[in-house]
Amino acid sequence: MNTRPLVVHTETIGNAARAWLEERAEVVAADSGSDAFAELAPRIDALLVRTYTEVDDALLERLPRLKVVGRAGVGVDNIDVTACRSRGVEVVYAPASSTHAVAEYVVALLCDALRPRIYLQDAEDRSRWSHHRKTLVAGRQFDELTLGILGLGRIGSTVARFAEALGFQTIASDLESIPLTDRHGAEMVSVETLFAQADVLTIHVDGRRANRGLIGDDLLERMKQDAVLINTSRGFVMQHDPLRRVLAARTDLRAFLDVHDPEPPPPGDRLFELSNAHLLPHLASRTETAMARMSDVVQDIWAVLNGQEPTWPAPED
Repeated sequence: MNTRPLVVHTETIGNAARAWLEERAEVVAADSGSDAFAELAPRIDALLVRTYTEVDDALLERLPRLKVVGRAGVGVDNIDVTACRSRGVEVVYAPASSTHAVAEYVVALLCDALRPRIYLQDAEDRSRWSHHRKTLVAGRQFDELTLGILGLGRIGSTVARFAEALGFQTIASDLESIPLTDRHGAEMVSVETLFAQADVLTIHVDGRRANRGLIGDDLLERMKQDAVLINTSRGFVMQHDPLRRVLAARTDLRAFLDVHDPEPPPPGDRLFELSNAHLLPHLASRTETAMARMSDVVQDIWAVLNGQEPTWPAPED
């Protein structure tokens, strides 16, 4: 009889992390909606999830032995932390795992938005060559633009550091008081001023309830006519109908949306019809390094299973 604790992961985890855990526990992959999961449920001691497994009361009811839920990622939006802890189930996560990956992805989107370019597929005659050089001209350089950052936590602060090096004038807004050393030259302003003054606005808020539907008509209407909006945080911070209306009415305003609510966006979503809405399939954290670091949450899972304090217990909303 296997006396080692049973850890079930419902989505993929890094090979090294899985191997580390397999030396200590019984490890099984099973989708939470599968028959295999239902069969294992009475024995599950630890659950490891990523983005698309909802850990709520209904799931917790099925897991009488559960001691810990690990989220291989920076947020716990898909986990009811309060419900878990009310049942004596700890929740751990990996908040620093994808900071650099997301921040550099934002820089890549900045380049896409602000520096038009084309990749030549074949030799071109002088006329076409001249056409490209005349038409693919950036309006302004980075050092002439104001970058606004909503949310100056780990990722937002790293974006501010990159922006400072690239020459942007940077402004930021956050619910918390941000130490001067974490601002990297960003001037702290109100959220209303942020939306009104930014040439490029990038969203980096967390998943707390107060941020759901945070960005609607009032803030979107304040944006400059030719501003660029980037969201790599959470899809649910945007009020979708106001966003669609504003983008449809103001064709020089552009949005680069890496996160959505729901995911994937449903067929018929009007954003697909708008040439100034650029939808991406949630790629900001998708580097091999970041995904491996996310999976390091297994160490905190093992700590909890052994009655030890975890390094990264999840915050409650």
